[in-house]
Amino acid sequence: MVIGVISDTHGVLRTEARKALRGSDLILHAGDLGSAEILRELNRIAPVVAVRGNVDTAEWARRLPVVEVAECAEKSFYVLHRIADLDLNPKAAGFSAVIFGHSHRPSIEWRDGVLFFNPGSAGPCRLTLPVTVGRIEIVDGELRPEIVHLL
Repeated sequence: MVIGVISDTHGVLRTEARKALRGSDLILHAGDLGSAEILRELNRIAPVVAVRGNVDTAEWARRLPVVEVAECAEKSFYVLHRIADLDLNPKAAGFSAVIFGHSHRPSIEWRDGVLFFNPGSAGPCRLTLPVTVGRIEIVDGELRPEIVHLL
């Protein structure tokens, strides 16, 4: 199973991001979509679970949850935009991973056996930060995360 992870598109879905997400069984978007069109385009690739980010204030975005739980291959993912808003102990709650965005800084970190994964920003270039998406492959019950640099 392959999970595509994307965040902070801010209304821009690059061709490179579409290519990197092809072959995903599920796509998780950690907020700041920027437009409803992003959801429509991602859904053409794979089913999408998305949360609302701080720039998602338009009427269409009000339907998006602030946090969401996704399950894939017997693994559970807690998805939110800002890691500072995490209000539970993911290990105690039984989550395999916490997926978040907001900082535009990609990161892969393991804390007490739980993956904390920020795919970075796939939207407009910001200062010296990279343009990235993420992938999590589930192989034999193990999460194998990676950051994919687009530019």
